[in-house]
Amino acid sequence: MQRENQLQQVRRFNRMVTRRIGVLGNDYLGSGRPLGEARLLFEIGLEGATVRELRARLGLDSGYLSRLLRALEREGLVASRRDEGDGRVRRVDLSTRGRKEWRMLDRRSDAFAASLLAPLGASQRARLLAAMGEVERLMRAASVAIALADPGGADARACIEAYFRELDARFDGGFDPARTVSANPDELVPPAGFFLLASLDGRPVGCGALKVKAGGLGEIKRMWVDASARGLGIAQRLIEALEAQAAAAGVRVLQLDTHRSLAEARALYARNGYAEIPPYNDNPYAHHWFEKRLPRRRGGRAA
Repeated sequence: MQRENQLQQVRRFNRMVTRRIGVLGNDYLGSGRPLGEARLLFEIGLEGATVRELRARLGLDSGYLSRLLRALEREGLVASRRDEGDGRVRRVDLSTRGRKEWRMLDRRSDAFAASLLAPLGASQRARLLAAMGEVERLMRAASVAIALADPGGADARACIEAYFRELDARFDGGFDPARTVSANPDELVPPAGFFLLASLDGRPVGCGALKVKAGGLGEIKRMWVDASARGLGIAQRLIEALEAQAAAAGVRVLQLDTHRSLAEARALYARNGYAEIPPYNDNPYAHHWFEKRLPRRRGGRAA
């Protein structure tokens, strides 16, 4: 019954919001066009955008996005061309007429937002804005996808390089990947290891890796979340996914090490039942070592 009530609450919210903000008709904000076209115009913006960027921002498949762009091109609102820096990429820009319509949509969006707030008292406005911020944050969190990825792929490399840059900035004396315990791509390919990638709106925002060792041991490596996506619970989801992957691979004991400056990482591990242990390696960047025993699995389920 609780789950049914939750589902009904979500559905009521969706119906109320879509009706209130006027997305069901073909005249969004009095523009004479449906929301899809109006939103695409807004996302192209005065600076323009690549088709790839638009697809990621709006979560649209290539075919539907192409149809929307063709409709706007027929009206003389946008024009597409090959990107000057990369001929494989198509760029979309607003025409003079498109810029005029963009500014009209921008003004009317402001006016509509003001009309939502105007009937409310000061305390109600504050509550509504706070609730909107919380809903936005949680909706972003729900949009994060975590999946196995190629540790040698472009997205994985981008995450690991960003992780190394952050460690170099945060550690006294910097960070040299060649001096730390290895977690090379070939060590993170099943069954020797696993690499998980967290993505949001089509771009990588976090990662975590598992090295499977002999004797039922496993080691967590490369735990990182981009600063722009922190506070969305991604690190918690990554560690849970790594533990599930470890248990499925027959790992009974998970270990990890971390630097003294990474207080948030130590707090994450403590919350998840990792206990400090004596050093199990000679990593020059480690000051704390942790271990957690995983539940035994019986018949594919945790005992």
